[in-house]
Amino acid sequence: MTIRQAVREDVPLILDFIKGIAAYEKMSADVKANEEMIASEVFDHHRAEVIFVEEDGKPVGFALYFYNFSTFVGHSGLYLEDLFVYPEYRGKGYGKALFMYLVRMAVAQGCGRMEWVCLNWNQPSIDFYRSMGAVPMSEWTTYRLTADTMRALVDKA
Repeated sequence: MTIRQAVREDVPLILDFIKGIAAYEKMSADVKANEEMIASEVFDHHRAEVIFVEEDGKPVGFALYFYNFSTFVGHSGLYLEDLFVYPEYRGKGYGKALFMYLVRMAVAQGCGRMEWVCLNWNQPSIDFYRSMGAVPMSEWTTYRLTADTMRALVDKA
């Protein structure tokens, strides 16, 4: 098992993993990302980073993450947007390896915390995260404005 940082040539692979997690989460219709967007956002603008876990040189899982900032903690944090291992490779420790890689990186970089969201029905992931010591933020609700909603707000203002 090896973990490596993504490079620009991995853009099609990144998109494949995004489509894989979207299918698993029953959200394939929501994927708007394409290779050009990923190349621009990840490699040109450095708005996110991607790592892969490989078995015998074959990518079997990925994690996409970026940094945020906590005003209360006074430090940056690592935000895990996606962690996905292909179903046929689950149970071999690949997800844990990706997760722990990011935890170690967050500690080494002095991050005040690491956060992510998880779908309420995804009990295998919930069980995994809890086994790692994570606690749900049950007193918080995630809110979202889509690009269309933001444009409508701007147009109204």
